[in-house]
Amino acid sequence: MLVNIHAAKCVGIEAVPVTIEVEIQLGIGIHLVGLADAAVKESLLRTVTALQARGFHVPGKKIVINLAPADMHKQGSGYDIPIALGIIAASGQRPMPELEKYLIMGELGLDAGVRPVSGALPMVELAQKMGLKGCILPEKSAMEAVDYTDGLLFGVRTLDDVLRVLEGEDDVSDLLIWNSEAYGRAVREQSPHPPSYMDFADIVGQDGAKRGVEIACSGGHNVLLVGAPGSGKSSLAKAMAGILPPMTREESAITSKVYSVAGRSSGGVGLMRSRPFRAPHISASKAAMLGGGSGENILPGEVSLATNGVLFADEFCEAPKSTLEALRGPMEDRKVTISRLKAKVEYPASFMLVAASNPCPCGYYGEGDRCTCTVGQRAGYLSKLSGPIMDRIDIQIWVHPVETSALVRGGKAEASADIARRVLKAREIQQKRFAGSGIFTNAEMSSKQLEAFCPLDEACKELLERLIDKLGLSARAYTRIIKIARTIADLSDSPAIRPEHLAEAASYRFLDRRNILEL
Repeated sequence: MLVNIHAAKCVGIEAVPVTIEVEIQLGIGIHLVGLADAAVKESLLRTVTALQARGFHVPGKKIVINLAPADMHKQGSGYDIPIALGIIAASGQRPMPELEKYLIMGELGLDAGVRPVSGALPMVELAQKMGLKGCILPEKSAMEAVDYTDGLLFGVRTLDDVLRVLEGEDDVSDLLIWNSEAYGRAVREQSPHPPSYMDFADIVGQDGAKRGVEIACSGGHNVLLVGAPGSGKSSLAKAMAGILPPMTREESAITSKVYSVAGRSSGGVGLMRSRPFRAPHISASKAAMLGGGSGENILPGEVSLATNGVLFADEFCEAPKSTLEALRGPMEDRKVTISRLKAKVEYPASFMLVAASNPCPCGYYGEGDRCTCTVGQRAGYLSKLSGPIMDRIDIQIWVHPVETSALVRGGKAEASADIARRVLKAREIQQKRFAGSGIFTNAEMSSKQLEAFCPLDEACKELLERLIDKLGLSARAYTRIIKIARTIADLSDSPAIRPEHLAEAASYRFLDRRNILEL
């Protein structure tokens, strides 16, 4: 008797169908075919032990298990349950009329308990596209997808729970993830946590830098903070988490799928709600930043985990040059493509880069006579950042240390909540502007969208022409200035870009307009 079970494999943030075919014939042995990796092959012993633990017997015949399509590598432990169900159904030990109506994935323990697997969100999406009745997933994995499907989604704890659903005889509404005790407990415990980020009200002075950071958050622009140690660069970067608007449902779905595939879900209920804030150490390898892995098991890196959020790179100039240059592609394309001999995977990488750096090796250049570096050291430090990298950083801010009097006497600064309201208003304008286009912020605009949404009158064109000639900017820097000006206009609630918006936007390109040694 040939039995088919629907399963899936994740390629990037999308899932592709995998069919588990099981047939029992005269002969001896269990034969697993279909380009399975070591983890899948090991599942046979685990699955047999789990079946015996629940009172099932493994027929003393030839059992052929095929993972189709046979030309695609399969990895992971998620095929345990489909293989176990195939053996039970093919041997006729339990009737399962509902077997081919669900997409089923999950790892089995030796006691037939079910353990979570990664990639639940893409799998649920695939089940909907295939027109299946629903999904049967481990309870913890199913919790990720409660906001992502209107179909039947069962969260199971044991193999017996799976059999109850597939036999179709009992009322199994208690196994629906929305009715589970774990779901109810998680919803009750999901209370708002006090903010862990720094408030802008706690950062003394730095009004100019705060304005630049506000513009960056409003339009999703990359920003570089340059300044002496202790000037507040890291504090400004960390405070940005408090003014970023909540993700839209579309943004949340994309980011949640990245974390689901990576096996890094927060363990909460439903889609991610907070924007990610990733801060890898400067020693992170190129593979850790971009993503990678062996064979076809390619996992997303930091640039993808920061999708629709912030990638904070402290001590930017101290990072390995190969790692810095590897960011050029994702910063421009908003995606990263990882190629291996046997696989090619694409992950989203639409992040906002926030980089912080000292102006020189000692860190005090530009602050009186405190700098102890030679002219050559000063010239060479920021030059570690290549022209293409600097072109891709929209906003460049020099952060000077706060004056002693302001530091000692303090003073009331604007709170993050007030800035967040302005940022949210600007993002809502962009959300309406780009509805249905697949992008969410001004920083993501293509050249065609730039022409459509950023028309310039004659006064703006004349000013921009003078600025480009004076600063000697590249074509990429030219488009960046227009995008920043569009964001400044949104913050001003202005439907059109005005000359003052362009002038302010150009003021954030200080590393382009003059040599670092002349500052």
